[in-house]
Amino acid sequence: MEQFTYQIGPGEDDERLDKWISAAFPDLSRAYIQKCIRDNSVLINGRPQKSGYRLRVEDEIVFSIPEAAEPAIEAEDIPLDILYEDEDLLIVNKPKGMVVHPAPGHYSGTLVNAVLYHCKGRLSGINGVLRPGIVHRIDRDTTGSLIVCKNDRAHNAIATQLKEHSITRSYRAIVHGVIRDENGVIDAPIGRDPKDRKRMAVNELHGKRAVTRYTVLERFREYTYVECRLETGRTHQIRVHMASVGHPVLGDQVYSRRNAPYRLEGQVLHAMVIGFRHPATERYMEIAAPLPDYFEHLLQILPR
Repeated sequence: MEQFTYQIGPGEDDERLDKWISAAFPDLSRAYIQKCIRDNSVLINGRPQKSGYRLRVEDEIVFSIPEAAEPAIEAEDIPLDILYEDEDLLIVNKPKGMVVHPAPGHYSGTLVNAVLYHCKGRLSGINGVLRPGIVHRIDRDTTGSLIVCKNDRAHNAIATQLKEHSITRSYRAIVHGVIRDENGVIDAPIGRDPKDRKRMAVNELHGKRAVTRYTVLERFREYTYVECRLETGRTHQIRVHMASVGHPVLGDQVYSRRNAPYRLEGQVLHAMVIGFRHPATERYMEIAAPLPDYFEHLLQILPR
């Protein structure tokens, strides 16, 4: 059983308990969270409360996520945009809004459901039945290239390259504000935000080293189109780093307080290029995912 403890600080109060947990644990469905509350898996100051309880400053939340038997994940005939495939791996272009792997209360419609169908179950098993073939992931509303491993040998080889930071990961983003320098490096540790565990943040005390290199591709009147290359792979790294230097990603509902016009669905962030040594041949290869249509459209209509 996993247990999480958090104390509500100023400015975080007066929110419904179920809504707060839903935001803190986005992979869990609201129905699952409400069941946990009913089953007394959530305690406020040592006592169970109802879903509609309004949080107060200094309330201590203890959420004990029950251990459950891992369910059988169903293969689903969901269309995949496959950029590359061989007997060891495939590279998919993940669409916006698709979760990479199942989580409690959310077991269908994920990338894993789709690749189970496509690969007829032939996927690496190192990460268990909930994440077969998955060696890394990107956020739900981030699009782009993702490696899926068909066997354990390929999984171990890619995981080693990720650990060594030898995989090329180049993203495209549109950020708020006009960046003056042509390029730059953000070298700032990332960890949980001590004031809000729902977010990551630059955390000098408890964070892990994170390095993002960015290059300006085009400037607009109020925005900048950039390439971001990851030297490390921390959770929400680009989103946190760009926000930390005053240029949050357009459409980011977590790390930006600025309005997002154009009816966007989440951050304008795309994992464009992934480069790695092939697990079998050791040959370096790069696979590029084309920009999604909405991204291309934005580049055409943003005021210059």
